[in-house]
Amino acid sequence: MAEWANALGTLRQSLSLLRTRRFGTFWFASLLSNIGTWAQQVVQPWLLLSLGASPFLLGLDEFAMDAPVWVLTLIGGVLADRADRRRVITLCQSIQMLCPTLIVVLLLIPVLQPWMIIALSLIIGITDALSMPSFQTIVPSIVKRGQISSGLALNSTQFNLSRILGPALAGLLITGMGVIACYVASALSYLPFILIALWILPRQSPAPVAKDAIAIRQLFTGVRGIVGNRPIRGALLTVLATGVLCGPLVTFCPVLVKTGFDGNAAQFSAAIGAFGLGGLLGAMGLLSVDEGSDRRRLSTWFAATYGFIVMLAALTQWFWSLPLLLLLAGLSMNVSNTSANTVLLTTADSHLRGQTVSLYMLAMRGGLALGGLLTGLTVSLLGVRQALLINGVLALAIHIVIGRQWLGSLGHKPLP
Repeated sequence: MAEWANALGTLRQSLSLLRTRRFGTFWFASLLSNIGTWAQQVVQPWLLLSLGASPFLLGLDEFAMDAPVWVLTLIGGVLADRADRRRVITLCQSIQMLCPTLIVVLLLIPVLQPWMIIALSLIIGITDALSMPSFQTIVPSIVKRGQISSGLALNSTQFNLSRILGPALAGLLITGMGVIACYVASALSYLPFILIALWILPRQSPAPVAKDAIAIRQLFTGVRGIVGNRPIRGALLTVLATGVLCGPLVTFCPVLVKTGFDGNAAQFSAAIGAFGLGGLLGAMGLLSVDEGSDRRRLSTWFAATYGFIVMLAALTQWFWSLPLLLLLAGLSMNVSNTSANTVLLTTADSHLRGQTVSLYMLAMRGGLALGGLLTGLTVSLLGVRQALLINGVLALAIHIVIGRQWLGSLGHKPLP
């Protein structure tokens, strides 16, 4: 009973953040923005398939959106530490808002081709790589240090709630108004967050830069020290392996639904919605976890569980087991990645927080990019079930190895 009482007390304390002016406003604006984004994410692979795109092009679209982090995310980390984050976020969000707007225009003409969608995904990927480190540092900057893990879990809650509401909205819009309505909703959803960012984020004066500083040297300032930290290195490797090997389950879900189960857009939306529901449940569970708990264990074992779920999804022959597996996959992914992110943000020095977050984004988004491209090739060669089965087996084995090295070398002492 005492443990339940402590968990409920921790949950109430975590939820109290939503009543604060800055965090509460940020949370709701982010939710609205992400609902529109997920409505587009659901419809885009289906639109590509309807335009005659191959599974490889679906993987290429994912690669185009996530690959820029390999080149630009460290620059984004420097911008987060040294530039005006308010300006970085609003400029990049404004550029991203133009991309679904352009797709609406191209659908109306109509001249839309798969390569145009992929090109616009690349633009979104570039702006994401430059702005996401700034975005990820918002929560630590508007809550107390002891509330960082609760803030991250709450932020993850809205993200995963949008993963449920976005596909549901997409299903309604596709049925009632067509694909184009999803892109209209996506474009409009950027406005609340841009306005809130302009209002709630303080202006920052750029950090002074020495006149004789070398750009490349500035770019990698602190990276060696960050990666040399064992908890941070273990967290980054866990997130990277998850992105490369488990992330393609969501990327190629439309192919699995359409070719593996002869399903339709409504079934695809249900499967993706289940993934979001699982992520929401995982985030809510994390809200009840004590701040002093060792997040390394959570990250490692839920990552391994995610790999096992990918294996089961590849083997199942009954469609309605797929949403259940995706629910468990969303839960596992969210607990693992959010726990890893908590390790990063509570371990890193505050003056290197932006660059630390950029390495997290490099591992997560870069892993998704590489995984999407490689899995797209194996899907084209072997089929979607075989490709996902290979990914799941490799993920399970690699996470067990990473976990043994990460936890075994550090012992069981909880992080502060």
